[in-house]
Amino acid sequence: MNSRKQQLDAFDRLLTIMDELREQCPWDKKQTMETLRHLTIEETYELGDAILEKDLAEVKGELGDLLLHIVFYSKIGSETNDFDIADVTNHICEKLISRHPHIYGDVIVADEEEVKQNWENLKLKEGKTSVLQGVPKSLPALVKANRIQDKVSGVGFDWEHPEQVFEKLEEELGELQHEINEGNQEKMEAEFGDVLFSMINYARFLKIDPENALERTNKKFIKRFQYLESKAKEMGKELKDMTLEEMDVFWEEAKSQ
Repeated sequence: MNSRKQQLDAFDRLLTIMDELREQCPWDKKQTMETLRHLTIEETYELGDAILEKDLAEVKGELGDLLLHIVFYSKIGSETNDFDIADVTNHICEKLISRHPHIYGDVIVADEEEVKQNWENLKLKEGKTSVLQGVPKSLPALVKANRIQDKVSGVGFDWEHPEQVFEKLEEELGELQHEINEGNQEKMEAEFGDVLFSMINYARFLKIDPENALERTNKKFIKRFQYLESKAKEMGKELKDMTLEEMDVFWEEAKSQ
C-alpha cells in the first residue's frame, strides 16, 4: 500500500488536474452543481453494482469517479467563495470528532447500538428538529424505508425481538389478504405498502440489507432468464411460442448452474 505522503501527493495531483480542466476544458468549464447531480447519482449506482459483484478493480475505479465529483463540486464552490475542498474536509473531520465522543471524549459505550443511539442524540443537539430530518426525500422508497427504521431505532423506537417483527409481518399479510378479498384497490395498495415496510424491518433484524438482497435476486433472475432466451434461440424458437412447461425445463437448468 501507498505511504501517507504518496496518498497526499496523489490527492494534490487530482486537485491540480481539476484546476487545469476547469480552466482549459470546454466541457468542464460549463459544468454546474446542477448538471453534475445526475452524473453523481449514476456513479453512485455504478459503485453499488461493483460492490455487489465483488469486483474490487471496478470498485477502485468507481471510487475514483466519485472522488472526482467531490473535488469538482468543491472547485465550483471555491469559485463563488462559498467553500473549497479544505472546508469540505475539515467539516467532515469536525463532525466525526463530535459524533464520536467515545473516541475523542470521555463517553463510554458498550457496543455498536449505543454508538448509533449517541449519534442520533448528538444530531438532535446540533439543531435538527427530527431524527428523520436527514433522510433524503429523493431516496428510492425501499432504501428510504430502511433508513427511516434504522434512524428511529437509534433513539429506542424499535421492537425488542425478531419474533415480534415477524408476528407484525404476519398481521400485515392478513390485513392485505382481507383487502384483496374485499377488492378495494386503494386499501390493497396501502396494506401492500405496510407488508413491504414490515419485510424491510424484519430484514434489518436479520442483519440483511434489503436493497442488496433484492438486487442480488434481480441479478439472479436476469442471468437465468437470459439463459432461457439463449436456449430458445438455439432451438430456433421465440419465447412467446414456447409453453411454460418447455420454458421451465431450461429455467431449472439455469438454477442448477
